[in-house]
Amino acid sequence: MTAGALTVPTSAAEHRPHRPNMQISNVQYDSPGRDDRSNRSLNREWVEITNNTRHAVNLDGWTLKDEDGRTYTFDDYRLRGRATVRIHTGVGRDTRTDLYQDRRQYVWDNHSDTATLRNDRGRFIDDESWGHNRHRGNRR
Repeated sequence: MTAGALTVPTSAAEHRPHRPNMQISNVQYDSPGRDDRSNRSLNREWVEITNNTRHAVNLDGWTLKDEDGRTYTFDDYRLRGRATVRIHTGVGRDTRTDLYQDRRQYVWDNHSDTATLRNDRGRFIDDESWGHNRHRGNRR
């Protein structure tokens, strides 16, 4: 009896995009419409975090921060496996799919900024940049 091994051609393996377990999957940094600081406008500014694993992840104590140091800390929240949560800037009622920073001013700069996700030990998880910083990537 011979044991077979499945080999993947190098070219196929190289083109498969790496998806981290937890990632910043989308950012709406420029609230659609006028920037009038209304709660509606503030909540149209958001960051999405996606759990690409099959298992729930406890985000209690994790942080989402902009370049100016404005920080949102997750409190008693578990993100289900293969799920996404949207973190809005303004005031609202937290649900399983939407969390609110309860701020009265915009967080994400329309021209250039970086959203950085860190775990409860301060370890870098992911970041997303736009504007002049968009090519920096993965600042640890």
